[in-house]
Amino acid sequence: MEPVQAALWVVILLVTMALVFDFMNGFHDAANSIATVVSTGVLKPTQAVVFAAFFNVVAIFVFHLSVAATVGKGIILPEVVDTHVVFGALVGAIVWNLITWYYGIPSSSSHALIGGIVGAGLAKAGPSVLVLGGILKTVAFIVISPLLGFLFGSLMMVVVAWLFRRTSPGKVDKWFRSLQLLSAGAYSLGHGGNDAQKTIGIIWLLLIATGYLSGTEGTPPTWVIVSCYAAIGLGTMFGGWRIVKTMGQKITKLKPVGGFCAETGGAMTLFFATFLGVPVSTTHTITGAIVGVGSTQRASAVRWGVAGGIVWAWILTIPASALVSALAYWLSLQLY
Repeated sequence: MEPVQAALWVVILLVTMALVFDFMNGFHDAANSIATVVSTGVLKPTQAVVFAAFFNVVAIFVFHLSVAATVGKGIILPEVVDTHVVFGALVGAIVWNLITWYYGIPSSSSHALIGGIVGAGLAKAGPSVLVLGGILKTVAFIVISPLLGFLFGSLMMVVVAWLFRRTSPGKVDKWFRSLQLLSAGAYSLGHGGNDAQKTIGIIWLLLIATGYLSGTEGTPPTWVIVSCYAAIGLGTMFGGWRIVKTMGQKITKLKPVGGFCAETGGAMTLFFATFLGVPVSTTHTITGAIVGVGSTQRASAVRWGVAGGIVWAWILTIPASALVSALAYWLSLQLY
């Protein structure tokens, strides 16, 4: 049996790694919350990241921890999890986040973590440890969340266009510059509510697997919840500007009214998924909403080549992070 002191050291290291991933999640996915409000000129970048970070943290008071429960217990069987599995999962997710951030690709931090958990679990015990229901639900929302974002974003744009059809463009622009603050706040709230919970889930799973929690508690410790929301908020404040440019300018050109509709449609999707306890990608959701808004103008308003490249990143995220995770799992067996 591993000495308690050594186990404690390993657990502290892994909790720290998880919070680093959470920080990177906020850093990487800041673009999802602020790209539209920055690209339309409603807020300056520094103002936008502080604004988004605030609502990321406020989400702690709004959402139930259903997504954390899915990540903690609904991807692989909890009884096979040990420190090596958690190490592999986190390394896989962090490495993929760094690669996609460097190239400015708006991929999913959420699915990188899910892929990491799957890869490490497969490396340890094979396919029998996978919880297919949770995985299939997560994979299904790779398609469903951008489609819902597209649907809600485009419907919002059509409704707004009809309601304000007799209003001058100048007035519409002025009104929606203010309204976009509400929509950006709502999207940032949904981002924090869904994404911070994924790290809560992995730390919760780690503490149970290493014997620091009994597993009978209905919720993780308060310090886990608070530290994860704080980490994602801090990450958002630093902002991933490479990805902001792709999201806010390269897919389609947005005006404040389009930014409002995209953010509102995306927020509706995130609230719905979080209510169901599904760990979705905020990247997929806002991309779908932005494309939906652009397509209501004309098909050529969307740069489909850029959007297609993003979709390829979505497809590759889970298998790529799973592969890195499996390698990291085997490496950890040699290290300790």
